[in-house]
Amino acid sequence: MALIKVLVVDDSAVIRSIVIESLKQACNIEVVGEAEDPLEARELIKKLNPDVITLDVEMPKMDGITFLKNLMRLRPMPVVMLSTLTTKGADITLQALELGAVDFIAKPSVKELIATQANFQDLLIEKIREAVSVDQRNFKLIDVVGKNKPDKPKKINTFKGIERSNHLIAIGASTGGTDAIKKILTRLPSNSPPIVITQHIPKSFSLRFAERLNSQCDVEVKEASHGQKIKPGHVYIAPGDKHLEVVNKNGSLFTTLTDGNEVNRHKPSVDVLFDSLVELADNVQAVLLTGMGQDGAHSMLRLKEHGARTIIQDKFTSLIWGMPGRAFNLNAHSLEAPLDDIPNLLLDYAQLSKNEMKEELNES
Repeated sequence: MALIKVLVVDDSAVIRSIVIESLKQACNIEVVGEAEDPLEARELIKKLNPDVITLDVEMPKMDGITFLKNLMRLRPMPVVMLSTLTTKGADITLQALELGAVDFIAKPSVKELIATQANFQDLLIEKIREAVSVDQRNFKLIDVVGKNKPDKPKKINTFKGIERSNHLIAIGASTGGTDAIKKILTRLPSNSPPIVITQHIPKSFSLRFAERLNSQCDVEVKEASHGQKIKPGHVYIAPGDKHLEVVNKNGSLFTTLTDGNEVNRHKPSVDVLFDSLVELADNVQAVLLTGMGQDGAHSMLRLKEHGARTIIQDKFTSLIWGMPGRAFNLNAHSLEAPLDDIPNLLLDYAQLSKNEMKEELNES
């Protein structure tokens, strides 16, 4: 493996030492410097030319968001945020992901961090390695900063409404998924088919993620709770500490939350969601978006084999083509599509009659 140079930016000397000691355990990672605030980090970036930065979300002299905006404007590069497990930390982290940070890792208290250092170490090393593998083109700053004008979003085709009752869209995502999900949901009309989503995200972040999306979308977005009736125009996001499933009761669909073991190292797991839909597969569209790992790939294949329409995000528009790439290798997909095309694909298919739907599946 090529050597990965990392700059650690955090105002806590204790946290910096734990991060540095954790990264020393990886044979191909070298911490080339550390900074206690963004102003010091700015000078070290020029001097040391790191491949990846770990960045605390809350720091003195210049907050993490302001620093990230400047960084992405002047020197776009992979950034992994270290985020506190608080409402404020969740808001800042979600904003950082929108601005171009590759990923984040939850930062417990110093006491908790010392007690769970082995788990933190493994996850941090994995995220650093994944971050450096992301294509440089993914780090262009969005229009918030004003350097790049936003691409004009693709026009949504006229949507007349759902042709079939209980037609359902299920979406799975991980790294890069918060932004990809936003780009899909913000383009859907208020009468779109119901959507259930499993995004790998901590417990303290999922509610804020849903609330932020709800303020930006025509569809109603909420964190899923147990036993909700699934309705058109509504989006249900799995809580960060529960598996989300769908059950059919007397012809209506309902959400179910379960507290089982992690699946594919995740809870919530995309495989759990997709597998709950196998009996409903002929009326389901399943989508796998950007993310590391393979969660959702094998269950997507099972859905396809039972008549579902399955879509994967293409490699070019994915931040990490792990989950959709695994589904591609299994031939679990009916379609591979750029992120911008997915909203229209979902809506066009939802308008088809049962016979038209079967004809399209046979052609794909």
